[in-house]
Amino acid sequence: MKIPISYNLRNMRARRNTTLVTAFGVALVVFVFTASLMLNYGLQKTLVETGSRANAIAIRRSSQTEIQSIVMRESAAIVSAQPEIATGREGRPLSTSESVVLINLKKRKTGEPSNVTIRGVSPQSLEIRDNVKISAGRTWTKGSSEIIAGRRIAEEFEGCGLGETVRFGSREWTVVGLFEANKSGFESEIWGDVDQLMQAYGRPVFSSVTMKLKEPVEQNLLALKERLEADLRLTAEVLSEEEYYANQSRTMSTFIAILGNLISAIFSLGAIVGAMITMYATVSNRTTEIGTLRALGFRRRSIMATFLIESVLLSLLGGLIGVGLATFMQFVTVSTTNWDTFAEVAFSFTLSPAIAGAGLIFACVMGLVGGFLPAVRASRLGIVDALRTS
Repeated sequence: MKIPISYNLRNMRARRNTTLVTAFGVALVVFVFTASLMLNYGLQKTLVETGSRANAIAIRRSSQTEIQSIVMRESAAIVSAQPEIATGREGRPLSTSESVVLINLKKRKTGEPSNVTIRGVSPQSLEIRDNVKISAGRTWTKGSSEIIAGRRIAEEFEGCGLGETVRFGSREWTVVGLFEANKSGFESEIWGDVDQLMQAYGRPVFSSVTMKLKEPVEQNLLALKERLEADLRLTAEVLSEEEYYANQSRTMSTFIAILGNLISAIFSLGAIVGAMITMYATVSNRTTEIGTLRALGFRRRSIMATFLIESVLLSLLGGLIGVGLATFMQFVTVSTTNWDTFAEVAFSFTLSPAIAGAGLIFACVMGLVGGFLPAVRASRLGIVDALRTS
């Protein structure tokens, strides 16, 4: 015979204090585990969504990032003339040659300096990136010392708000607009006229060329990549923009994953021990019940299963609490240095159904491990010995 789950639920209600203490211990572990996954996913989502599947980017071979890349003007002209590139309303190729540099700015709240990405762009830069929208003010005027700032940069750094001025490249720049980019990495950048930026820094070369591809995108990307990388006049590497930004998240993402898993593993040992102690105490307090159940004909495996189920239910309750608490972390924005680009990037804790499911599964596994030995002990109690303790 099988013991109904309602029996476990009644026992948990009857021991509310013990149930809550055990569940809280599991909840703490699940919260840490889920939060680390959310942080990792938030970083990946921010950087991956910076790039578009429909765009390709050309940088110098083996340079890894735009900061390290150099693209000569002649090379940029060759790249921009390829037949796989889509054309705009005026029949011009949807291609933009951009220059990227890092500057040091102070944060508003702390005054601490941090690296910020400055991107020299062209009008086509906005045209080929559908996720970038001006949210306040206007775009820069070509040939002027005007810039537009990403929303997160405007909030975080001194001199980057609408109407404010910031000094870099030996001149003053005025913020005439703010832009949003679906919470992607572009919101952690400042954009301005590429010619003015290159002039301010005495930089006669570009960092990259970004192009919007014709459909079908995958086929045209492959053809473009093969031709440009085989061209002896160039030293170019061509990637999809989505892949390029995904690569920039790997170092930081790996570090967050390792650190989060290490902390979760340490905390989970405490939660497992706590669940084990709780279930051992439950077995000791219910030896008479166990003897009665055996006398009524319930088999040893049914006794073992019911105590395992109760341990899993306790942990699942803790898991639900932990995941519930972790959802509030979505209101928290983290700002840190991307180790691949050495630039400031802001991103949020992001919860997904897969992460919530992983947190609950993790809780159930802790319940199974913590409840196994007590369940075995309960199943091995003899009928006479169990009843004799009453």
